[in-house]
Amino acid sequence: MKAPERQTKIIATIGPATESDKMLESLICEGVDVMRLNMAHASHQWIREITERIRRIGKKVNREPAILMDVKGPEIRTGYLQTSVCLKRGDLIDLVFTTQPEPPKIDEVWQIEVNYDKLHEHVKSGNNVLLDNGLIPLLVVEISPQKVRCRVLQDAELKSRRHVNLPGIETGLPSITEKDRLDTLVGIECEHDFFALSFTRDADAIDLFKSFLKDNDSKAQVIAKIEDQQGVSNLEEIVSAADGLMIARGDLGIECPFEELPIIQRKSVSVCLAKGKPVIVATHLLESMIESPVPTRAEISDVANAINEEADCVMLSGETTTGLYPIECVRMLKRISSRIERELPPVLSESLRLFRPKAKMLRSAALLALRMENAAVLVFTRSGDLAAKLGALRPNGAPLYAFTDIPGLHRRLRLIWGIEPFLMEFSQDPEQTIQEAIKRLINEERVDTGDQIVTVTNVLADGKVVESIQLREVDEMLKLADSKAK
Repeated sequence: MKAPERQTKIIATIGPATESDKMLESLICEGVDVMRLNMAHASHQWIREITERIRRIGKKVNREPAILMDVKGPEIRTGYLQTSVCLKRGDLIDLVFTTQPEPPKIDEVWQIEVNYDKLHEHVKSGNNVLLDNGLIPLLVVEISPQKVRCRVLQDAELKSRRHVNLPGIETGLPSITEKDRLDTLVGIECEHDFFALSFTRDADAIDLFKSFLKDNDSKAQVIAKIEDQQGVSNLEEIVSAADGLMIARGDLGIECPFEELPIIQRKSVSVCLAKGKPVIVATHLLESMIESPVPTRAEISDVANAINEEADCVMLSGETTTGLYPIECVRMLKRISSRIERELPPVLSESLRLFRPKAKMLRSAALLALRMENAAVLVFTRSGDLAAKLGALRPNGAPLYAFTDIPGLHRRLRLIWGIEPFLMEFSQDPEQTIQEAIKRLINEERVDTGDQIVTVTNVLADGKVVESIQLREVDEMLKLADSKAK
């Protein structure tokens, strides 16, 4: 039996360094499972072109990756600057809400535009405001409807259109902006498989976005990104409402104290495992490899920690958009994940709560496969739920094969830990469907004579359809296929 090279999935963000046909084919052949398109830096025309390219190359190499559109979400930014502003510790700046061609300095106070005219309603004197991803800390000293006056806490250089973060402060920003709607419509047109919703604060934001997808006839799934304290506080309800979770450690590390990040990550993975939802660990995994051919030892440990915690996916951002070594980054994630997985004990996760009888049978099927040599688990699914539950059980070391007859679902299943998906027409006869699936596995050299396949499927008994766990030996299937051919 062909043992899985790794069971943790890999997401790569596509950008200038990886948008060519050659690079996309290399990424897919190296094992990238999901391609992420970041709408903070993408035009609609580029989205259409890159989507067509990914789909075409995926079919060419017979391994179709899923596509995830990461919508920008609500954000506060400073205004456009033709030249950067040198700030000194102790300087005063006014965050104002009117467009300035250049930031004037009035009475020794810099006037810096921000794009959120209700900022004064949410901050108080003594609050911290962070500019440029936390690199420029400010202290609020005075508030009026026209401006928020702040004191600069350290020397810094402010460039054009920098992020504004308000740690621990709830804002009235909309869950979905007009830009998000327009971008999402292009993703729906291109039949993207996932949409990641930035700055998800509660379950209502997920429900609203899902309604928008449904109203526009999209079957895509929604990945919630937790990036601030409000999202962390509502973690349980967000995971329940979403189809998956992304731990976006960039903004999260600005909005929350640094020392809380590992705790938030571990808790988020645990909640997702318990609910059978895929979870992605993202941002800064191999940041040094944007310019270096090898990672730091701390980065290796960080990735290993995500694997140990049993995250479904690890994600690359700048490493594969503008980095010098995108393919090497993917190979590094493969090396680390495959090695760490070999150290994980071959036991099932006890976190997942199973309710339906067929789902409960999965636990027995997965345990049986783990206890036998050369055994795999085979499931058939039309909703993806059974495959998601199987992956969430984390039967480490057992190949997990999921067959579906729903186009598009076979790509979405690539997000789930350990699942190798296949698209195949189903027969009305469950036995015929099983035989065709096993033949496919034989033809692709994933199983061989003497291998055992544990499957959860329907059988007819006294005219009734009942659920069953079956154990098939591959040499018997080979003989059966050969006799039918004759």
